[in-house]
Parts: sequence; structure tokens; C-alpha cells
Amino acid sequence: MMEDFSIEALRCIVGERGVITDEADLAPFCTDWRGMFKGRARCAVLPRCTAEVAAVVRLCAAARVPIVPHGGNTGLSGGATPDASGEQVILSLSRMSAIRSLDVIGETMEVEAGCILQVAQEAAADAGLLLPITLAAEGSARIGGILSTNAGGTNVLRYGMARGRVLGLEVVTADGSIVSGLRQLRKDNAGYDWKQLFIGTEGTLGIITAAVLQLAPKSRQRVTALLAVPSADEALAVLRLARQAIGETLNAFELMSGPALELVARHVGLTTPLAPAPWYVLLEASSSLPSLRDAVEEMLADVLERGAASDGVIAESEKQERELWHLRESITEAEAREGRSIKHDVSVPIALIPAFLRVADEAVMNAFPLARINAFGHAGDGNIHYNVIIPPDADSQALNRLVHDLVVDHGGSISAEHGIGQYRVDELHRCRSAPELELARRIKLALDPAGLMNPGKVLPQTIVTG
Repeated sequence: MMEDFSIEALRCIVGERGVITDEADLAPFCTDWRGMFKGRARCAVLPRCTAEVAAVVRLCAAARVPIVPHGGNTGLSGGATPDASGEQVILSLSRMSAIRSLDVIGETMEVEAGCILQVAQEAAADAGLLLPITLAAEGSARIGGILSTNAGGTNVLRYGMARGRVLGLEVVTADGSIVSGLRQLRKDNAGYDWKQLFIGTEGTLGIITAAVLQLAPKSRQRVTALLAVPSADEALAVLRLARQAIGETLNAFELMSGPALELVARHVGLTTPLAPAPWYVLLEASSSLPSLRDAVEEMLADVLERGAASDGVIAESEKQERELWHLRESITEAEAREGRSIKHDVSVPIALIPAFLRVADEAVMNAFPLARINAFGHAGDGNIHYNVIIPPDADSQALNRLVHDLVVDHGGSISAEHGIGQYRVDELHRCRSAPELELARRIKLALDPAGLMNPGKVLPQTIVTG
């Protein structure tokens, strides 16, 4: 029932250049970044302002045409890719990229959803402030997509997930209404905190069009160090000692397995300055106080004396800092060059990371003797990218179920920061309790009763339609 819908009606709203219908031009919108999902769309619509977003949504809602919100297409779960029906409309926020305001006293920034993260970071830095959301894809990821997926990154340990930086939102709901809560308030307990319903729900309840973000003071000192550790247990001992010694200055605490860095050496040509070890820790601390380096050196000396690490190095320059971080950031690229891999973006309670790794390693190798485990991640916040390189004929669904069951057994989550999208829908349905799924269904029906907002993502469509 789409007789009230037309491409011309969309052009009347967003202009001739704001509607893309050519199949070749649509292709980038219809394939996810990893190339795992491919779909088809009626068109892509690129509104220039919130009013145009609302008008497009109202037109689609009246004709019952599904909408797939689209940001920088850097997601890893297929959340911004349309299905194969060719009936969905892609709504891209790329032309809504303005930084509306920046308050250096209140340390806030109001920014439109299409703004690229790196652009927002640079604007904050020019004002002597920090936007502490840090992602590998920050040169193309857009603010709306980052918030709609509640993205993580390397600074979660200190600054929290993306939702922790949001003071206010402007959204367009499924019926085309504009709801603005762009308040620059750190304290606001006046009723429901409705903005949280739209953060992390991947455009399934409404479309984020703008946000007020909380910035932070820019640090003057930064120290980066790489440590070789004998086990994941000792890595957590290092984390504990670091927290005791340098506390809130700790930005990042990354855990990398020896095999992961062997892949980096083989495929990217980068080698660690330390001797081979089962595990490595990459940590970063920053502060406005000039005594930070002394504190980190003292902490590392204590770690080495206790035997929690066998070796370590502190970066002596920004160039060396970049080189150490390049090791960490090259793991995914090296893994892709090695062969087929199944990625598990999971989290468990921090204290249970070693136990989970031991149990998972044993179970995976028993079930898939030819597999190779490539584990790394943000150990400081419990997020492990438990990736498994497997032969082409291995059963990926069985592997997913095995790993995810162990995650649940350890009180964890099957998606720490990448989201559910369409990639993990069935597994979320399988692993989450019935009461949690029922609550999610009721929220979805309340805000999107026709099921037109990014259908098939996060929740199985059968949960919405019955």
C-alpha cells in the first residue's frame, strides 16, 4: 500500500540533489563496511535540516514505507544496510553536518547528527577542549550513528560509552514529530530521561538529528606504555596496580595476545619492541599535571618488581606513541589478511576475563581443532574481541552459539560495543531472557507501532509484528 508515496514527493521536500535513485549511486548505501550484508533500496534521501527529516518520515509513515537511517556506514553489524526487498528508503544524515555551537565555559558542543567525529574532535581541540570519544573509524563515523549504536572505543575506561557524553538530544519520532531536548544541563531530573531510549537502539525507535555533547578538559601530559605479561591474570594485576597508582589519569588499558601481534608482524610488518610474550598490555594515561610521567614510571617499576610484567617500554615521543598504538590498531587488518574469521564483540565482568578466556579457548579448540584464536580488546572495561580464525567450511553459527553461551555463563553480553544490527538479532533473541525481550517489544510498539523504523534490526521482526 504505497500509492501515496512517490520519489517526486521526496524531491519536493529535500530538493532534486537530495534523492538518489540510480542503482550505481545507491550501491555504497546498500552494502555494509565489512561487505557481509548487501541489500536494495527504493532510494536514498539526504535531508538538509531537521524539518526535512520530519517531513520525509511523515511521508513514509503515511505510505507505510520502511526507513533505514544511515550515517558514516562504519558499523560492524549491518545496522545501516537495507534488506533485499528494494522497498525501504535509506535516510542519510550526511548533509546535516554542522557544529551549531560550542560553549567553552560549560564545556559542551551542540552538533548535528551528520557531523564526522574527527571534525567535532578538531573543533573541540581548537577551543582547548577534548571530545573523548575515540574510534578507529573516527575519520568517517558520524555523530548520529555513534550515538544510535552507543559506540565504545579505547577511552571508555575513563570517559564511558558514547551515551555518557550526551546531555541532550533532538530526535524525529516514527510519526514525524520533532522532539527537542537540546539542554546543556549536567543535572536534569525533571521526568523520564527519554533520550536514553534513542541511544544504542540503532534507529529502531526514531532518528537522532542533533545532540549536545559533554566535552572534557584537554590534558597537557600523555604517557603511553607497552608491557609484556605472562598471562591474562597478570594483566589484571597490572590494571589493579595502575588504578591504585595513577587512578583517574588512566585513559586506556588494552589487552593483546601474543598470536595477535604475530599476525600484525606477518601481514602488516610491525613488530613489538619487547621480547615475545603470551600477552601484552598497552596503557595510556593523561593529565594536566606535569608529574604524570614520574608517577607512571614509578608504577611500572612496581609492576616489574612484583613480576606482573616481564618487560616494558614507555614511549619517548609522539612518534613512538603512534607506533605503539599502531600495533593495536593493526590487529583487525592483519586478521583479515590471514583468512576467514568469526568476530565476537563480547564483554564479561572484568575480574572474570582470565576465566572466560581459559574456558572459551579450551571449548573452541575442542570443537574446532583447526581454529586459531585471536583475542584482544579493551580489558579495562571488560570488552574482549574474541575473534576466531576458522577454515572456510567451519560452521560459524555453531561457533557463535558456543562462544555466546560461555559469555552468558560468565554474566556477560554478546555485544559490548558493536551493536546488534542484523548480524546478532537471532543470537540476542536466544541469549536474552523472555522478560527483557518482552519489555523491548513493548517499547518498540509504543514508539513505532507500524514497525517502519529500521525493521529487522536489533529485534526480530516477528517480535514486533507477532
